[in-house]
Amino acid sequence: MSDGKVDIDPDILAATDRQENIGLMEPMRVSESNPQFAELNDLAVELAAASAGLSRSLPTEIAIALADLVRSMNCYYSNLIEGHDTHPIDIERALKDDFSADPIKRDLQLEAKAHIEVQKWIDQGGIDGRVTTPETLLEIHLRFGELLPDTLLNVNNPDTGEVIQMVPGQWRNRDVQVGHHVAVSAGAIPRFLTRFDTAFRNLGRSSGLLAVAAAHHRMLWIHPFLDGNGRVARLMSYAMLKEHLDTGGIWSVARGLARNEAEYKRHLMACDGPRRGDLDGRGTLSEGALVSFIRFFLTVCIDQVQFMDELIQPDRLRHRILLWAEEEIRMGNLPAKSAQVLEAVLYRGALPRGELANLVGSGDRQARRIAASLLEIGVLTAENNRAPFKLAFPAVLAPRWMPGLFPEK
Repeated sequence: MSDGKVDIDPDILAATDRQENIGLMEPMRVSESNPQFAELNDLAVELAAASAGLSRSLPTEIAIALADLVRSMNCYYSNLIEGHDTHPIDIERALKDDFSADPIKRDLQLEAKAHIEVQKWIDQGGIDGRVTTPETLLEIHLRFGELLPDTLLNVNNPDTGEVIQMVPGQWRNRDVQVGHHVAVSAGAIPRFLTRFDTAFRNLGRSSGLLAVAAAHHRMLWIHPFLDGNGRVARLMSYAMLKEHLDTGGIWSVARGLARNEAEYKRHLMACDGPRRGDLDGRGTLSEGALVSFIRFFLTVCIDQVQFMDELIQPDRLRHRILLWAEEEIRMGNLPAKSAQVLEAVLYRGALPRGELANLVGSGDRQARRIAASLLEIGVLTAENNRAPFKLAFPAVLAPRWMPGLFPEK
């Protein structure tokens, strides 16, 4: 629209179903008769073993604290793929309702906060057992979109200049084209998503892991929403991995996808292509391209698990945190013996308040001063003033504590 006004009326009209055959998006999964199926299955087994080892390597309380930081990391990289760069430090500020005075940065902070709220809901079991249902995809989109500022609900049509307002939790009501791919008609979306759910739910671990990447592409191929499809697909994939691996939220594929963004998008585009002859499966779309994407996706997952495993090796993590604490003590930013408190929390996962004074060998007043300093700087947390102390991973310290997790600001 040339005047820049937001147009919402057209999306109120009934969506047209051109009666496309749902076979257009087959194959939904790689056939076991495919010569490369065994290789993909081996990657799934490798991923399952690596993820299980990672989950066992930390005390439960430390893993929960780390999951909070990884949630911000996942949000950062998923939004970065969409061209929205909101650093985890600014995301952490948004979670404390500390927003930028710049309206553009503030809106991106609100977007990040919305993403984290949805992932927290997923982490708490909000969609366990029903990840791929059409109702769940609508709910993910609704929960994310209803927390966005109005400016981020406006979608620009680059061909016409028209500005359309996306309605959270609603299927698109118009035709769309992404690159060379023309998505199915708007009215056909429910039919295609019903087939989608049938293909990807109630699978075993190995078949379920192979299905994560396939489902990721096929949801984007359907393109059910006017905007937000990429974020919904990555949140769905996160939930599917959580369901099949019990990841504990301490690693995420989004970082790997963002670091290999060009290859990620190249694979997605290739999966849009038609079958390449008689040796390329029996579906309408290329099974070979789907195999390549699944191999890429699982390899990225394994790489991210290995990256996190190296970061959180107990001895290495302990060394980095205590080295930081000792430097802060020397500079006068933390009281003496603060490192002993952090070391105890690292080893035990939680430290009862009544044990603090004995641990640091001082009176209650000095012990409370040490605790207050660690709480203020954000490296300790407690649910209330009687609850035990637990470790926290503030984003501002990630370059020291978790180097490479995300770019330094």
